[in-house]
This record gives sequence, structure tokens and C-alpha cells, in this order.
Amino acid sequence: MFDALTNRLNGVFRSIRGRGRITEDNVREAMREIRTALLEADVHVQVARKFCDDCLQKALGMHVIETLRPEQVIVKVVHDELVALMGPIETRIPFVSQPPTVILMAGLQGSGKTTTCAKLARYCMMRGKKPLLVAADLKRPAAIDQLEVLGQQLDVPVYAERDHQNPVKVCRAAVRESRKLDRDVVILDTAGRLAIDDELMDEISKVAGATHPHQIYLVLDAMTGQDAVNTAKAFDERLELDGVILTKFDSDTRGGAALSVKAITGKPIKFIGVGEKLDAIEEFHPDRIAGRILGMGDVVSLVEKAQETFDAEEAAKAQEKMAKGVFGLDDFLSQLEKFRKMGPMKQILKMIPGVGGALDGADMPEEDLNRMRGIIHAMTPRERAKPEIIEASRRRRIARGAGVEPQDVSGLVKQFMQMRGLMKTMAGMGLRDRMRMTQALGQTGMLEGGTVPKLRKGSTKYKPRRQKRRKRRRR
Repeated sequence: MFDALTNRLNGVFRSIRGRGRITEDNVREAMREIRTALLEADVHVQVARKFCDDCLQKALGMHVIETLRPEQVIVKVVHDELVALMGPIETRIPFVSQPPTVILMAGLQGSGKTTTCAKLARYCMMRGKKPLLVAADLKRPAAIDQLEVLGQQLDVPVYAERDHQNPVKVCRAAVRESRKLDRDVVILDTAGRLAIDDELMDEISKVAGATHPHQIYLVLDAMTGQDAVNTAKAFDERLELDGVILTKFDSDTRGGAALSVKAITGKPIKFIGVGEKLDAIEEFHPDRIAGRILGMGDVVSLVEKAQETFDAEEAAKAQEKMAKGVFGLDDFLSQLEKFRKMGPMKQILKMIPGVGGALDGADMPEEDLNRMRGIIHAMTPRERAKPEIIEASRRRRIARGAGVEPQDVSGLVKQFMQMRGLMKTMAGMGLRDRMRMTQALGQTGMLEGGTVPKLRKGSTKYKPRRQKRRKRRRR
């Protein structure tokens, strides 16, 4: 979402780094460029102006000109101000001690409100709660059907009354029903409109007055930019919002709404939608988002994604197979599928510090992973367990089944065999030997797509120093 803004800010930092001497005029010029970048990202003009003024005063107060690495100090100043601009935020939902916790979801049509209700239900389930979805959007055709389908996917009950056209009565009855069903979270999916009108506001106000929700969240489309900020102000005047949920955060937008909502409305962004799947929702952490904007990565979110996706017991079994050298293509495919569940590969790699900037303009087609999966699926179970038995005739048959060339099959098998041999070798090493081997591979370029060296038969350790001595003796 912030790719364009990230590139502009990194360009400003590079220009400062390239100057031999930093003056106060250079710092002021950099802040003007940062303000321009923020305005181009559709950040509210008042927010952009105040942000840059605060950064300038803080930078001059820290005597950035006298420091050895002034660009690093400016990056820290900008990072801290970004965190202050979007926070502080209590990311978690405050569940009440006497259930049910009632959450009212409001928003305009097309913002992704109904899908976000289901995502929030899954979020609550992952934290040991038992949610109940309430279909109170009685204006949009098929809104009840959509919520029921999403509820079936999550195995979450959906309360709906198709005969009633009064959302206030439906929501009030749903809260009573939640106590009978022993449900501790009630999520109300209210109606939306194409634009803000008095009828919409009156209806939502009546629902809020009848159900007394503990949390009221406004669902906003991040792609609408400054319109999202204006919508948040209008809803807050009637509902007293507790937070905002930004959807379509993974889209190719300029990101101004994320930086402007908190500053203009005073309402925090609680969650962000990062995809279409029901698990594609994240808590909004200002410090992590600031790190992504500045290209610093987001290791904490990456680790959390990995913990949700990978099972610890399965990971231990896979590691044991690697150590024994019996790690097959079925295991490899299973790990690959779990990795893909974490999100698009480029998005995941950008969370690693130092990698985001290197990916600018890089093409990472998902078709390569699909082709790899197709090749593996075209193999027999025996071939997937022992890829070394795949010879010319088998390669031709697999290639026909996967719709690829035989050399593609050969390349995949060769790379996998090299990787499996390397994993088995490293599994028998201590930490020092692993580091030594990794350093040796890096110096020879083997980690950048080269071939893995063949070890002596029966060898379990990689000893580059001993090999060098033997070469000298032969000479």
C-alpha cells in the first residue's frame, strides 16, 4: 500500500546521505520534499504540514547537523513522528467480563463490511471466543445469504430473521439469543448506503441505542483516500466510534487514509484488512506500519504470521525428516502451501529488514510456484518420495501431465536433491560449523543460485579448511 510513499522517502534519505555536509537548509529542503511525498500519498494537507513542522523542530533540537550520520537521525525522527501520528492504539478488543461483548459494525456499501464481520469473528475464535454473527443488513439484496455462507465457512452461527424489516428488533433479539446459545461475542452487521444520509444515521443510532454495544467500529475502504476521513468524521458525530477498520490495505493505493484518520478524527485504526480470505486481518500497530513505510521491515508481524500458519509439531517432524535425509517432495509441497497461506511472497519478503528496498521493480510471479506445484502433483507417490528414480521417460510423462517441458522437471528435481543434501548435511553440524558453511557458500556464490558442492562419501560435516590443506599438499 505504501510502496510509492516508501520510494519517495527513501529517495529523500539517499539525497541527504549523498551530501558531503549537512546544513539547516538541507534539512528544511528534505522536510519540504517529505511534505510533497505525503500530499501525493493523499495525506490530509493539515496533517502533512504539522507532521513536517514537528519533524523539523525535533531534528533541529537534536542537533542533527552535528551528528556523524545525519540521515540516520532524520530517519529516526520521521519514524518516531509517524508512530505518534498513527498512535497510541490499544489493538486488542476489550472483551467484557459479563458476556456477551456486543460489537456494532458500521460503514458504507462496498467497503467490505460483511466480509470484515466474518474476519472479526474468526479473529475472536482464534482467541478462544464463541462469536455470533447477526445479519442486520436488511437493505442490500443477498446480504443475509452472504453472511450465512461466510458463517458456514467458519462454523459460526448466524442469526437472521428474513420476515422482519426492522433491524432494531433483529439486533435486540439476537443479543437475547446469544445468551441462550452461550455465545460470548455478538457482531452486528448493519446496513450501509452508497452515501451518508439521514436515514442511514437514524437507523444505526437506533440500533446502537437498543443494543448498547461495547465497541462500535467503522469499516472504511482504504482506496477512497480523503473521502474515508470525511466519512469517519460524519459517523463519529452520530455514533461515538471506538475505532476504525481499514479494508483493502493490500491494494495499490496511496495510503493517505491510514495516516490521516487518527489525526483528523481522533479515532484509532484498530484493524486492517490485507486480503480477501477470512484470515487476512491484522491488528494495526503504528510502530510496525511506520517500519514498513520506511522500508525497515516488520519482523514481529512476520513471526506472528508464521506461528499462526505453521504447527510446531509438524515443523519438528519436518526437521527430523531433513536430518535423516528422507524429506520428500510431498513434504516440500506441504511446507510450500503453508508458506503461501501467509500471503503473497513479495509481501512476506518485504517484512524482512533490508529486503524491501531490494525488491523495488522485482518481478516475482506466483505462476512459478503454481508450475512447481503442478509438476509435483503430476508425479506418482513413489516418485515424490524418491525423486532420484526419475529418469528420462518419467520426466517426459511428468512434463506432459503438468503441461511443462522435460527440462523444467529435471531442473526442479535437481534443485530439490541439492537442497535436501544440504539440509541433511547442516542438520548434523553444530552452530559454528553451520555458520562456517554458510559463509563458505556465500563466498563462492552458491547461495545465489549456484550448485551445492559434493561432499565426500560418508562425510557428515563440511570442513572447508581441511579441504584447502589437501589441495595444497596435492600441489
